[in-house]
Amino acid sequence: MAAHIRRRLRKGATTTAVAAAAVAALAASQAPAAPLAEGSTGGDQQSAGGESGGPEDSAATGNSPYYTDLPPLVTPDRPGSSSNLPAATGSAEAGIPASVLAAYKQAEQSVAATDPACRLPWQLLAAIGKVESGQARGGQVDANGTTLSPILGPALNGQGFALIEDTDGGAYDGDAVHDRAVGPMQFIPSTWAVWGQDANGDGRKDPNNIYDAALAAGRYLCAGGRNLAVAADLDRAVLSYNRSTEYLRTVRSWFSYYQRGTHEVPDGSGVLPTAPSTPTPSPTPTPVGTPSTKPSPSPSKPGTTKPSPSPSKPGGGTTSPTPTPPPTPTPPPKPTPSPADTLGSLENAGTGPLTATAGSTFDERVSVRARNALGAPMAQLPVTFTVTGTTGTLFDGGRKTVTVITKADGTATAPALKAGEKSGDFTVTATAGTTRPRTLTYEASVTARQADKLQRTDDKALVAAPGEKFADAVAVKATYKGAAAAGVSVTATMVKDSLGLIDNDKGPYFKGADGKPLRTLTLTTDADGLLQLPEIFADENPGTYKLRLTTEGGAPIVIELTVQAPEETETPEA
Repeated sequence: MAAHIRRRLRKGATTTAVAAAAVAALAASQAPAAPLAEGSTGGDQQSAGGESGGPEDSAATGNSPYYTDLPPLVTPDRPGSSSNLPAATGSAEAGIPASVLAAYKQAEQSVAATDPACRLPWQLLAAIGKVESGQARGGQVDANGTTLSPILGPALNGQGFALIEDTDGGAYDGDAVHDRAVGPMQFIPSTWAVWGQDANGDGRKDPNNIYDAALAAGRYLCAGGRNLAVAADLDRAVLSYNRSTEYLRTVRSWFSYYQRGTHEVPDGSGVLPTAPSTPTPSPTPTPVGTPSTKPSPSPSKPGTTKPSPSPSKPGGGTTSPTPTPPPTPTPPPKPTPSPADTLGSLENAGTGPLTATAGSTFDERVSVRARNALGAPMAQLPVTFTVTGTTGTLFDGGRKTVTVITKADGTATAPALKAGEKSGDFTVTATAGTTRPRTLTYEASVTARQADKLQRTDDKALVAAPGEKFADAVAVKATYKGAAAAGVSVTATMVKDSLGLIDNDKGPYFKGADGKPLRTLTLTTDADGLLQLPEIFADENPGTYKLRLTTEGGAPIVIELTVQAPEETETPEA
């Protein structure tokens, strides 16, 4: 699949001038398109830094001919201009056959689901489909999106084209001697064997089906970690399809045109292209011994030739010629990874909600699935999971970061998470890949320890005289589903009503560290679920008061506190 085509013939100087003017006008008027990357300028040389979607020096089409028609010359009105040209959406050229348009948009959605970082626009597929097959030759496809007759390029026999001997036994292109580009997106069989897709779900990867071909083209353009929102990456992607800068300019023109707007037309009614490209014949080598046709330079007139003085060495000798340094060897290009070895996406592999009580182990484990550029599960890929947050949550073994290798089904599951003691939210991030890493972030939370029941450990009446402290301490036990609930937060509040809607500012109180009255505090149960409240004091106001105890998720209890003067005892008279 070597790229041998470097230049294309044009249809005369007039056509070249018109094409150049059209491209210039489009570049000026159709701003949504990303600009050409530096180095992707005129001529048909492969741009510097060109990158293939497949093996080194390859092209998806084998550099087969393509249609060189340019979009209508549509320019915005300028002051003093009399032009009143229709918008792109209203022109016949902007119409794309219904099935073909649906295939491009479906391919964009499919690639976005598996390789969102590529940012493939369907208009790029439409631009390539326009120059490769004239939108499958005007939409001549059946209800399943298959062309009514095969679309085949010329035999790649080295006669003006790349020399590509048969790789498919004629299965796709009907040629058992040389390969030919096939279908709406003009894949050669060897490229289709790697990138072919079944996008319409019929169980076949058919290069003559617009749905299959559009998805294959989308994945091919995204290969090598490209981001097609970046001009340089988009240029490399298009050049990997056909290694001609003129091809790039033609595709770019249609891409810009379609970005301005399109409309759907019935299948079979699309505009047919008229200007296929033709290859430049290889130059005929001059036989050895053939006289040159260029005139020899005129000999010097007698007496006018001056001998060249030899530079002198110190001491009277002559200087020897300076030896020419050996050329610096060019390092071999780095091979482009095959699509099967290129990470395409990282997706959730069924991880449920991540919620746990403080100190407990999460029921769910974080699991991801890696897919390659073809959408197939990718095995033996390291995936790093990282916990970020302030809850104190860690993976089993006390680690914040772990690395797991994907299995044959592409899945990697992190170790169990152990919730920290602090409630709140945190995240777990999965990262894979090096050239263009893929990340997936999971939201998680730790809730406070819970008790579904809270009760006193005794039923003694709690009574104190004004200005004194209560003689008996208040002790409670928290349980959850019948078992002791350790580490549960219990809030104690002096209130005026059983519902705790109104806090009390007089009556019994606790003492703070500074010795001042404190009527609300939060404490934690011990390992047995027990909690003994600090000493409670009475102020000078007699009466019956309420102490309300609450927990996260548990039923509150209300305890009565009585402040009354002690009864006076009568002394018997003597």
